[in-house]
Amino acid sequence: MATFTRFEDIEAWQTGRELTKQIYSVSRGHTFSRDFALRDQIRRAAISITSNIAEGFERQTTREFIRFLYIAKGSSGEVRSQLYCALDEGYLTQEVFDALFETVSSISRQIAGFIEYLRRYDAARTRD
Repeated sequence: MATFTRFEDIEAWQTGRELTKQIYSVSRGHTFSRDFALRDQIRRAAISITSNIAEGFERQTTREFIRFLYIAKGSSGEVRSQLYCALDEGYLTQEVFDALFETVSSISRQIAGFIEYLRRYDAARTRD
């Protein structure tokens, strides 16, 4: 897949892995951990980012990879939305919210840039 030989080398996957660790950490907080629905949903959404990047990469076609990257990008939006819920319920401080929000927004931008790169790469290969 382009210049990558392992999904673990993809920056968006690496950042997503760090986000997942952070989400797990903050969702262990006493009140957050008791909101089972939100806690489980935000964890699943964070995991979905890295899982879809990995699954798309392993499909070994650019078209499939891009499709899974879009799913991963959608999961990043889901995490952002759930962060608002956690903030509104008082499970996160504004400072923690801001840091997590910036991380997941960064992942979304990384994925968007990667999709664009892959589209150009695929178009150039098709023309040859």
